[in-house]
Formats: sequence, structure tokens, C-alpha cells
Amino acid sequence: MESNLKVKLLRYTLDGEKLVAQAAKLCYSSVTIEEIEEDLNEKKVDNFINMLMNLGHESPIEHVSFTFGVEGISRVLSHQLVRHRIGSYSQQSQRYVRLDGFDYVIPPAIADIPEAKEMFQKAMKEDQQYYNQITEMLYNDYLKKYMDMGESEKSARNKAEKSSIEDARYVFPNACETKIIFTMNTRSLFNFFRLRCCNRAQWEIRLLATEMLRLVKGVYPSLFKNAGPECITGSCPEGKMTCGKINEVREKFLNL
Repeated sequence: MESNLKVKLLRYTLDGEKLVAQAAKLCYSSVTIEEIEEDLNEKKVDNFINMLMNLGHESPIEHVSFTFGVEGISRVLSHQLVRHRIGSYSQQSQRYVRLDGFDYVIPPAIADIPEAKEMFQKAMKEDQQYYNQITEMLYNDYLKKYMDMGESEKSARNKAEKSSIEDARYVFPNACETKIIFTMNTRSLFNFFRLRCCNRAQWEIRLLATEMLRLVKGVYPSLFKNAGPECITGSCPEGKMTCGKINEVREKFLNL
């Protein structure tokens, strides 16, 4: 069945903006660690953060991290997501989780054409049937092999189950829904938002990035007030491939 994007901010560094200000204060003054919090009120915290962003000094923001729980995304999206190397990922495994009824993501362009949508859904249904059939065939074959090797029936059945779904999963499409928990620090998120909030990013990961940005802005508005695609604070880096909607994009993300 069709799945929908769900994004939840599971954890984040407490007092993160103050922590960034402390790190910045240490870089630019002679204070000791014991003195680093003295007189660090809300206004000074905001001033430190603005100074860092204006200078392009982003290393202090690496001390603040965020953990997201995401479901209702395709394997297409997750393959793009894990290319952002400065992150920690835990993804639902198709090797260990048997998908007796897999969910899937339908691209909006396909959903808008009734005939295309019908064909797409038919393909998903057939993929599930093939997966079930191949899993069953492999299970019986692996069970016999493990039993012939002298495994107990319980052990043989457990191994046959894992081995069968491990191979049968190759029939699944890129549209197959997956779930993932991942953690990024603020600097990595800035890079992620610059690339994936851009109108030229693929539609699904752009939706994810925009929702993630909305969530982190909700907890640390000063830190992320200028976050988003690169054209938020500068010119479009896409050259001739620009979307041509820089004013619309700026308004969208500055008011997110």
C-alpha cells in the first residue's frame, strides 16, 4: 500500500545554542572553562551565533547534534541520504525483516496520471507476489540443505528463513518503503539543507529536508534562521540550471 512521509525529531543537544556560544567564546577570548558561562545571556548567545555565521566559522556548531526518526520514504531517498557521510544511520534491514506486505512510495507525477498510477500499483502488487513465491521456494531449498548438513530442525528453519529473504529481497523495487533513524551535527545539517532544500534536488528528499529544517528551526531558531538552499543568503550556485525562482524560494524558507 502507499506510504506517506513521517519525520520526527527524536533527540537534540540540550541548550545547544548556548553550547555553540560557549565554544565561540572560548575561541575568541581568554576565558577559562570555568568562566565560559559567565554573563552568557540570551542576547549574547544570539550575538555569538550571528558572528559565527557572518564569519563563516562553522566548527563550533558541530557540538550540537540532532537525531531524526523517518518512515514512509523510498529506497531511492535512503540511497541519496546515506551519501551524506557525516551522519550516523540505522536503517530497517530487508535481510532480517520479512516484508509480507511492503509499502511503497508513488511519485506525484505518476499519481497524477490515472493510467500510470494503475500500472505502477499493479507492478508493486506483482513484486510482492514474486517476493512471496521466491521466498517460499528458497526457504524449502535452504531448509533441506541445512537439515542435510546436520542442523537441528529449529536451527535449520531459522537459517533458512534468513537466507531466503536475504536473496528474495532483490526483487523489490526502489519504491519500496523503508524506515531510518539518523543523527547529524548542525554543520552537516547546514550542508544537507544547502543541497537538498534546493528546487533542483529530487522531490522526495527535498520534502524530507524541508520538514527536517522546519523541526530544527522550531527548537533553535537563531541557529537555523539562515539555513536552507544556498540562494537564501547568496546567489544561486546552479548557473544555467537555476530554477529561476530565487525570490519565491527565499520567502518560503525565511518564513518556514
